[in-house]
Amino acid sequence: MLFSYNWIRELVPGLDQPAESLERLITIKTAECEGIERTGALLETACAARVESVEPIPNSHNAKAVVDAGRYGIRTVACGAPNCRVGVITAYAPIGKKVIAGIESDGMLASAAELGINKDHSGIIELDSQVGAPLAGCLPDSVIEIDNKSITHRPDLWGHFGMAREVAAITRCRLVDPVRMDLLPAGPPAIRVEIEDADLCPRYSALVFEGVTVRPSPEWLQCRLTAIGLNPISNIVDMTNFVMAELAQPMHAFDLDKLHGDTIFVRRAKPGERFRALNGEEYTLDPSNLVIADAAGAIGLAGVMGGLDSAIGPETRRVVLESACFHPGSIRKTAAALKLRTDASMRFEKAQDPANTVRGIARAIEVLRDISPRIRTVGGVADQKEDVDPPAAIVLRLEWLERKLGRAVAAAEVQDILERLHFGVEEPTPGIFSVTVPSWRATKDISLPDDLVEEVGRMVGYDSITPAAPLVPSAVPPPNPERRFQHEVRNVLADLGFTEVYNYSFLSEEAARAFGFDPAGHVRVLNPIASDQVLLRESLLPGIWKNILENSKHRDQFRLFEIGLEIHKRYEGLPEEVPHAVAAIYDRSGDGAAGLFELKHAALALLPDLVVEPVEAAPYEHPARSANLVAGGERVGRLFELHPSLIETGRAAVLDLDLHLLEVQGAAAVKYTPVRRYPASAFDLSVIAGEREYASRLESAIASFGGPLVESVAFVRQYSGPPLEAGRKSVSFRLTVGSPERTLSSEEVADVRARVIEGMRGLGYELRV
Repeated sequence: MLFSYNWIRELVPGLDQPAESLERLITIKTAECEGIERTGALLETACAARVESVEPIPNSHNAKAVVDAGRYGIRTVACGAPNCRVGVITAYAPIGKKVIAGIESDGMLASAAELGINKDHSGIIELDSQVGAPLAGCLPDSVIEIDNKSITHRPDLWGHFGMAREVAAITRCRLVDPVRMDLLPAGPPAIRVEIEDADLCPRYSALVFEGVTVRPSPEWLQCRLTAIGLNPISNIVDMTNFVMAELAQPMHAFDLDKLHGDTIFVRRAKPGERFRALNGEEYTLDPSNLVIADAAGAIGLAGVMGGLDSAIGPETRRVVLESACFHPGSIRKTAAALKLRTDASMRFEKAQDPANTVRGIARAIEVLRDISPRIRTVGGVADQKEDVDPPAAIVLRLEWLERKLGRAVAAAEVQDILERLHFGVEEPTPGIFSVTVPSWRATKDISLPDDLVEEVGRMVGYDSITPAAPLVPSAVPPPNPERRFQHEVRNVLADLGFTEVYNYSFLSEEAARAFGFDPAGHVRVLNPIASDQVLLRESLLPGIWKNILENSKHRDQFRLFEIGLEIHKRYEGLPEEVPHAVAAIYDRSGDGAAGLFELKHAALALLPDLVVEPVEAAPYEHPARSANLVAGGERVGRLFELHPSLIETGRAAVLDLDLHLLEVQGAAAVKYTPVRRYPASAFDLSVIAGEREYASRLESAIASFGGPLVESVAFVRQYSGPPLEAGRKSVSFRLTVGSPERTLSSEEVADVRARVIEGMRGLGYELRV
């Protein structure tokens, strides 16, 4: 949200703090500021100048122009603008001398974009002004940027007058109200308003104008809007944006001659109703959308955007000015559903003050008289509203406030602070205040004594409160085994060099289909925050896949992991949430085998009893590199390499673990094994097998032939190449044999070795011994 320092100073005329000091004050006491941007630097010295002569410069797109710059005298400048011609009055800026195309250019003729008036840089600005005069109402400005998230609870702060009210309270300066309510015309309205549901539209005000001339806004208005990030369009449209930026009251103007009938209806959209918006798009609406309609159909999407069929154009002569208040939830849902977030919808979502609608119209009347002199009102204001009782006064006890705040505050200071913030304050009993909340703070902001404590605290300054730990009982929280286990998993993976990532729990239909998942089987989000986040994930794989794709653009190797919930749809009740951990290793070079072994090692570090069982690959897995991870006869995870079609370059190995099953298997009772008393013996065997033979199968076969004296069979290495035949490999294992009761004799060890060799040869394998 952008705020003009010049605009605030107009509303707080006694303000003498520079913009930098004001930014800090606002941050400390009201809302977080993110910086200051200077705009319109050339306006400080620019003035109107008349072009006296123009001569082309040989071999250059520039021309030599002689201008009468009034107070700066006659100046010669080089100018390349296509509209630089004799007699035109434009803006001259004395920026110093510079040689351009062999011509000494003394200053420059500026475009509106260079001056900061608007974004038009197609040529120099053309003015209707006295030579030598400054550009009326156009001054350099300091624009303060405020974090929107820090004012979501303050609808009044979405306009300059609300921020000026805060500044006046902070600095103890006088506040000037720009609204003249006496300008509202009396008499019967020239247009009728009917509201179908007052809950969705508590108030709708409208006023008819005639004698309208649609033309560009004066430079001061364009400059004011451009400084705060709004694009000037025309005087009528710019007026509505000006009032919105000043009073936080969104407004809209309809071309009266394009409307059907004499009544404006505020109603729910009909099922399948079509609406053409100002952005040129056509939308299909449903009853959850609130519309502004005439006798023929929808002419505006309430609180979001006006309609193209009733838009203001060069031929407009009569307008209906709308100023309304809508239910914040309704506007938010409509804007999200249609993916149509606008400046108006952002303000209506914050619960606007219904009293502000007629104030907006009164301010519009004054501005329109300045920018469209022939305009005049027709009839009185059509004002339909629901009468609502004002909120009850809040009882605030001084003793309670001091205890909550953590410091003493004099009763007079409390009253002074609240009154500066425009609260009504009475003290019927010493130390007990009865506080009336102003309408612009009563929508969804101030309703409890605790809210008033915050108001007093921020104004006295939180830095004036001595930090002290709260006197509350301290108790150890109950154990959470699941959380502790996930911390252990996180620590193991981090120790193995993996970097943790966090992804949204949402994904797009395209991402689901990329992994062969049916979008219909997912839980669908009713009001997604983005078009690519419409489903709740039933797997962490699409998220880690996107992480791999993005990081592979910048790194040749990396390791990532994520711990999160899979969300599975159930036909009855709430969805099932299953904790999972997904780890991935990416390598731009190599055959990818190392990544699979590293992930297997990570899985075994979490549960040593895991068994790897090769299985048929899923559509998103490498056809020859996929396996289940099994513990206690139950599948607890998956180890695989991503299908080459999902990775542009390199290889990506992935480990997917069900943390709930992993925790259950890991919690099994551990049997104590005493320290070995007798030495063990070990020997190596190498088995010649087919290139696609799984090492785990060879390992199982060896263990089965070894008998009870075999304590372990461990994979050592794998070799392929000469002198082995093509398509063959040598897989080496280390067998450890021993007994807890005695030291084995050499004959017993040799017997075990012979049984293994004989058994493997019986299965058709050749052994290198």
